[in-house]
Amino acid sequence: MAMIPSFFGNQRDNNSLFNPFSFDVWDPFKDFRFPSISSHQFPQETSVFVNTRVDWKETPEAHVFKADLPGMKKEEVKVEVEDDRVLLISGERNVEKEDKNDTWHRVERSSGKFSRRFRLPENVKMDQIKALMENGVLTVTVPKQEAKKPDVKAIEISG
Repeated sequence: MAMIPSFFGNQRDNNSLFNPFSFDVWDPFKDFRFPSISSHQFPQETSVFVNTRVDWKETPEAHVFKADLPGMKKEEVKVEVEDDRVLLISGERNVEKEDKNDTWHRVERSSGKFSRRFRLPENVKMDQIKALMENGVLTVTVPKQEAKKPDVKAIEISG
């Protein structure tokens, strides 16, 4: 019999490293401390900072940002424009209140502060930015200015 582990074989151990259906997956980065994240401001175990994913796409009319913020209310999120065209998306998810009679078996949902900054290009209409929160997705639309067409002046040729 071969010594190669079977990925879909008859293994009954749900915690096996080779079981793709195991609920307990080993995370090799779990104990790393990343120097760019301040552990006193954003504790690694409870922070949504790392988990806040943002897509940025550009259409002919606007720049569109979409942030996944599941379970958050619009009152818990801030969208601001800082000096020099910097879009700031931030917020805080509070820890659920504990009842002394509850027994927790696992806590995986994160809580804490998050903050993402994006430098906007020069061709945006800063006074017309709109934000919409729907089904846990924040959409920020930053309209673009129309490209200015160069003025062409015909010069008469003499001679």
